[in-house]
Amino acid sequence: MTTTVAAPATAAPVAQAKVRRGWTQHGLLFVAPFLLIYVVFLVWPVLLGFRMSLSSVNIAGGNDHLVGFANYAEAFSDPRMWRSLWNTLVFTVLSTVPLVLLGLGFALLVHHLRFVQWLWRLSFFGPFLLPSAVVSLLWLQMIYPPDYGLLNGTLGTDVLWLGDPSTAMWSVVMTTVWWTVGFNFLLYLAALQSIPQHLYEAASIDGASAWDKLRSITIPLLGRTTALIVVLQLLASLKVFDQIYLMTGGGPEDSTRPIIEYAYDMGFTGYRIGYASAVSYILFILIVIVSLAQLRLFRKRAEVSS
Repeated sequence: MTTTVAAPATAAPVAQAKVRRGWTQHGLLFVAPFLLIYVVFLVWPVLLGFRMSLSSVNIAGGNDHLVGFANYAEAFSDPRMWRSLWNTLVFTVLSTVPLVLLGLGFALLVHHLRFVQWLWRLSFFGPFLLPSAVVSLLWLQMIYPPDYGLLNGTLGTDVLWLGDPSTAMWSVVMTTVWWTVGFNFLLYLAALQSIPQHLYEAASIDGASAWDKLRSITIPLLGRTTALIVVLQLLASLKVFDQIYLMTGGGPEDSTRPIIEYAYDMGFTGYRIGYASAVSYILFILIVIVSLAQLRLFRKRAEVSS
């Protein structure tokens, strides 16, 4: 009679631990190139920039020494910084709302229009593929000129769209909406096409109208997409720079200057890199706060809906 000797009870856990350790080592080898690039081009610049914000570094020369939070104290007492921050917030509010609503409206239109859908998609998404310099020059040279511009010619007016502080910000917002609404439109269109059709068929059997379907089926099922678009749009609007710098240069009378352009002017025109870094980190903290608030709000809505 053969006697079988049972393996020790601890042999299996030890073997599993060795397997997990092997997988961990191999995984680290695979992600090591990305981690190296991430640290060199993101983590290190962030740390270096924060160190610069605590110093008096100046690209025009002079001694570079730590000044603590003096740059931050100066920024918080600088009315020009607060004006640029206010302009950024105004642009964010004025651009985010139409970009979300128009993106949804265009997506609903194209989703229900079966005739030459490719042309509608190209028409709405095409401007988003253009570089910011092309878009800015197009509107600056063809749409907004007071003498021969298309907008004044169509409306029969003689408005200085980019030269009047009361209309400059609205003009930049209109350009931005025309340029970037195609991205939101594409996200909404993809989300609409993923909604099961049997939900609409069941609603039709129950006698639901088109408005009832939109309010009870489409809008709720687009909730996650809307949350994503709002977060992305807020982050993009808070970091606005290109089109404003190219179209107005922050004018007239600093009525359109965003905080990134103010930091740019302080760093590369005023040569105060330390102060410009402090202004940039104030914006960074604001973006972090807005992002965390949005994530918390959407998480609460998801918990309530579930």
